[in-house]
Amino acid sequence: MFISFEGIDGCGKSTQARLLADALRAEGRDVVLTREPGGSLGAEEIRRLLVEGAGERWSAETECLLFTAARRDHLERTIRPALAAGQTVITDRFADSTRVYQGATRGDLRGFVDRMHDLAISVEPDLTFVIDLDPATSLRRGNARGGVEDRFESLGLAFQQRLAEGFRALAGEFPARVRLIDGTGSAEDVAARIRATL
Repeated sequence: MFISFEGIDGCGKSTQARLLADALRAEGRDVVLTREPGGSLGAEEIRRLLVEGAGERWSAETECLLFTAARRDHLERTIRPALAAGQTVITDRFADSTRVYQGATRGDLRGFVDRMHDLAISVEPDLTFVIDLDPATSLRRGNARGGVEDRFESLGLAFQQRLAEGFRALAGEFPARVRLIDGTGSAEDVAARIRATL
């Protein structure tokens, strides 16, 4: 299976992706845990351009092109080879993040995002978990992490609220693939909801 985790910054998706990968490995499955932007050498180089620096460093169109380039390298060098080898791939973010971040909240670019996806990627996960958490709580978590990868957190609460609405809308748009998961409670509580859904 190809599984993605999505959600706003600080919602816990990275933790949940890791917990699910650990649980599946404990059951004897061969799992590749990866992330976006990143997950391959070239994509990790592009990641630094995208997640560091000022919030308005790039236009939404430029962000979309950079994310798509990183995703293409990730797909070619990590995701497709792992799936071809019979491994389960779990990724922390995939195309839905671009649909929401650049397509819905940084300008009305959803058509542009979808055309780029169709041209360069044309792959969707088998299952997507959207970790749904209050944006104010998520933003506090994200800011508490510190570090230099805070470009999107720097855009503030109103931006995170628009993101949350965008991610929730994905469940209605792709009901066969996207599942909303309540992100409240302990990491173990959220992990139990994910396993029940899986």
